[in-house]
Amino acid sequence: MEFLVRYSEASDSIRTTISSDMLEDEEKALRDDLKYYFMSPCEKYRARGQIPWKLGVQILKIIMITTQLILFGLNNQLVVSYKEENTVAFKSLFLKGYTGVDEDDYSIALYTQQAVSDSLFHVIEQYAQLKDLSVGPVNYAQKDDTWWPIKICKEHYEKDSEELYNIKAQTEKICLEFNPVTLNDDRWKRDNASFFVLDFYRLVNVKITFRLKAVNLQTIQVRELPDCYDFLVTIAFDNHCHSGQIKVYFDINALSSICKNWKISGTAQKNPHYLLVFDSIIIMVCLSSAVLCTRSIFLAVKLLQRFSRFFHVNFKRVVCEDDQREFLNGWYVMVIISDSLAIVGSILKMEIQSKNLTSYDVCSIFLGTSTLLVWVGVIRYLGYFQKYNVLILTMKAAFPKVLRFCCCAGMIYLGYTFCGWIVLGPYHEKFEGLSRVAECLFSLVNGDDMFPTFAQFQEKSILVWLFSRVYLYSFISLFIYMVLSLFIALITDSYETIKNYQKNGFPMTDLQKFLSDQRDFPCSEGPREINYWGLCCCKRLPKDDGILLIC
Repeated sequence: MEFLVRYSEASDSIRTTISSDMLEDEEKALRDDLKYYFMSPCEKYRARGQIPWKLGVQILKIIMITTQLILFGLNNQLVVSYKEENTVAFKSLFLKGYTGVDEDDYSIALYTQQAVSDSLFHVIEQYAQLKDLSVGPVNYAQKDDTWWPIKICKEHYEKDSEELYNIKAQTEKICLEFNPVTLNDDRWKRDNASFFVLDFYRLVNVKITFRLKAVNLQTIQVRELPDCYDFLVTIAFDNHCHSGQIKVYFDINALSSICKNWKISGTAQKNPHYLLVFDSIIIMVCLSSAVLCTRSIFLAVKLLQRFSRFFHVNFKRVVCEDDQREFLNGWYVMVIISDSLAIVGSILKMEIQSKNLTSYDVCSIFLGTSTLLVWVGVIRYLGYFQKYNVLILTMKAAFPKVLRFCCCAGMIYLGYTFCGWIVLGPYHEKFEGLSRVAECLFSLVNGDDMFPTFAQFQEKSILVWLFSRVYLYSFISLFIYMVLSLFIALITDSYETIKNYQKNGFPMTDLQKFLSDQRDFPCSEGPREINYWGLCCCKRLPKDDGILLIC
């Protein structure tokens, strides 16, 4: 019996030793994996000889995406300048009295009946003589081997009776269409004379629409095939206000297509093919980058689960939120987003080069945003160096406080915006709309346009003029001397805190203690205290139930 007791004690001792050894091996393996995960790419290469594929892909992607953006920007600049110059040329051709500069959001304004009638006939006559007037390669557009007609529509209120100024609330629209060939003589004017007699007291608007085709020969200089454009031109004589001023709006919409009837020798079509291959390579590189970053996020989640399980079993503790966020790398998420945008932008760019799409603006947004995020992502690798990491740590520490502060300041800013719009809008052009008021106040906060804003107020009403002075002085004093100073102070305070931490050492979290092989973890079966932070939090103290703290 005594022998059995001794054998049992020896077996328990052996099992305890084996269990302790296994626990130490598991802890060592977990610590090694955690240390390796938080290493820089160069440290990983020195530790295990693993090639930093993600770093290489990111460097290659930065070079290729930046090159792609520059090439697209140069091409887009040619397209934009071509459209703008054509717009100015068409306005000068079709708008009588156009001086080359728009008066406001409209091109010109008319004030007499004769001026409106002359302007209408001027558009049609200039359209009829387009081939003899324009110095550019512009012609009438065709549809199924027929000329696209010019369309003239007038909209006016219906008559209630034959008496003057008796009208209905309903409007009616009457339209005419003319083939460019039929405009060579004056029969169209005699046959439709009644149409051009306008009752201005019930006239709403007159719209003239037509299509033109043109070719952009600038691309020949870079040995590419030219682009053909269809211009949809709309000229509107707006009389909605019936204020004695008819505003003339000129709108043009350009659609590019392949030139079918042009034969130009000496051009090479290799450049577009090279660009398509280059864009395809960029798509493959971005896909590889997105896959590698997704894999890293997946491995980080698995490593976090291992660490949480080990911590809970052996130390009876829950991993805090700060340590959890160390595993969920936001840089990888940003890289995946930038890769997705770059892929979509590259596909749109390939379609534009193939003349299947003309959405330059949408493609520019995707490519520009992806390039922005790619270059911002470089900060992640600079963050491995202590001297370059100050910006990231300061932004990370100051962001919650700045966000709460901006929410409070934003309420005051919105109040000034609405007040300025409703009171000062009729007396100052910078306060005519909500968006313009917000932009004006933002420029005042930055010290721009202060004196012109004060000086341009019309002194039609002494009361409003006095209110404008109180409004502007109070806003500038409040936001520049108080709000902006406090905003800078918040960031400065975070910067000083980070500098002190870098000098004296950062507070160690449970994860950092575990990596440094420390074991001073207080055991706790219950949940840890939650650190609430947000826009506003209320906490009632048990000692004094009548005290309410707002943080």
